[in-house]
Amino acid sequence: MIVVMGATGATGNALLRSLLALGAPVRALTRTPHRPIPGTAGADRPLVEVQYADATDPRSLRTAFKGGSQLFLAMANSPEQAELETRVIDIAADAGIGHIVKISAPAAEPDSPVVISRGHHAIEEHLRASGLTHTVLRPYAFMQNLLRLAPTVDQGVILGAMGDAPCNYVDCRDIGDVAAAALTRPDIAGGTYALTGPEAVSYPELASRLTAMTGHQIRYVDLAPDELRDSLIHNARMPAWLAEHVKEIQQLAIARPETPTTTVGEILGRPPRTLDAFLREHHAWFRR
Repeated sequence: MIVVMGATGATGNALLRSLLALGAPVRALTRTPHRPIPGTAGADRPLVEVQYADATDPRSLRTAFKGGSQLFLAMANSPEQAELETRVIDIAADAGIGHIVKISAPAAEPDSPVVISRGHHAIEEHLRASGLTHTVLRPYAFMQNLLRLAPTVDQGVILGAMGDAPCNYVDCRDIGDVAAAALTRPDIAGGTYALTGPEAVSYPELASRLTAMTGHQIRYVDLAPDELRDSLIHNARMPAWLAEHVKEIQQLAIARPETPTTTVGEILGRPPRTLDAFLREHHAWFRR
């Protein structure tokens, strides 16, 4: 039985669809049972077993992990993430889980300039020390997160603090397919993989592509890092820690210019989804 944490998130949802296509037995864990989960609706016998679990509730985790052999571990970034995920790993090991596929982050290093990435490094180290078989996926920026730019795109601007630095993007559906491969193919399990789409694209280039797609002029406005953080806090109502995180990862893209990897294609035997295809698919989000 494959246990999926974060089943209602973009990556977990994509993974469920991939595992369903493979016919793998799946248990989806969620704190919000009312949110839709693939494989559970419109069937007398749901294809996916759904169970409530909360990372802050060890008892619920012990119940949810019972009978599981593998765990997909994906949690939203937060200041408490390292504490919560290390606890999940310990409970999973005690419950008999033998293999964990963890969603991590680029630059997961002890001295990373990105606080969240330092947390991921600590979690990865804890996972190694657990003795469990583990696969680490380090995806770059999710294409799906670009949809959050829609409100400012509607006003004709994209705000950032990256200058013309290129940025890697990857579709969550490709991450889900790679995770499914790691959970069902022994030749993939046990590695650490950096996941990107086929190209790195700067914010000015993104603005140009959105202009061409929508027929409306969209320009990139480059802010000072602290200006971007303050704008995210006051205008986008973003928590201070998350606004600081966005600032940090954008500055990292300048300090360490990003280039795409070929990992997704090598694992899946097909090219990764492109940014242009994603934007066309979600054209309605950016219509003015």
